[in-house]
Amino acid sequence: MIAAQAALETRMLLRNGEQLLLTVVIPTLLLVLFSSVDIVDTGAGPSVDFLAPGVLALAVMSTAFTGQAIATGFERRYGVLKRLAVSPLPRWGLMTAKTLSVLVTEVLQVILLTAVALALGWSPHGDPFSVLLLLVLGTAAFSGLGLLMAGTLKAEATLAAANLVFLLLLVGGGVIVPLDKFPPGVSDVLGLLPVSALSDGLRAVLQHGAGTPWADLGVLAGWAVVGLTAAARFFRWE
Repeated sequence: MIAAQAALETRMLLRNGEQLLLTVVIPTLLLVLFSSVDIVDTGAGPSVDFLAPGVLALAVMSTAFTGQAIATGFERRYGVLKRLAVSPLPRWGLMTAKTLSVLVTEVLQVILLTAVALALGWSPHGDPFSVLLLLVLGTAAFSGLGLLMAGTLKAEATLAAANLVFLLLLVGGGVIVPLDKFPPGVSDVLGLLPVSALSDGLRAVLQHGAGTPWADLGVLAGWAVVGLTAAARFFRWE
């Protein structure tokens, strides 16, 4: 039942033009544009080496947080979640299916963005296991926050808030603009955001070949625990 629901959730996501725009088209366009045109000073080396890890983090956020929050919020509003909650599929099974759908979508995103980045001259380094660990914890953190928003706010409020957060974190989350371009106090606070931790951790491994970024993993783990716990506690099915 979980596999069937996960397949259904994935098909619904891939058929949704707005979701595809958010999860695939925008990250790809940002990667190509900012790698090809010298708009933002990304430091020494090719721009794509700085941008590719940040755009991967943005893709995870767009799927696990923004896309999931909006879709789940409207499913809750239209009574879909209420009906599914009384079906043979248990509630934890439904959430597991949604998580699997997010993971499948992210795999497709990573493959596409990696192919585009390699075509633009990206030269990744580092330990693949550290990258996988960062992506999994980032997914958990954003998924918890997205479900918390979808399960507590009205659908229209979720739509507006999720898109606003996406835009704010795109600008201030170290995805395109390096955090050291902000004032010291501001950059320190922004560095504690989940998208900043994910992009910085991926950049440390893939751009600089560093070891396991424990500090960034700790930030992501903290957000994951808080988000998932709060979502489990406050999520309303109707």
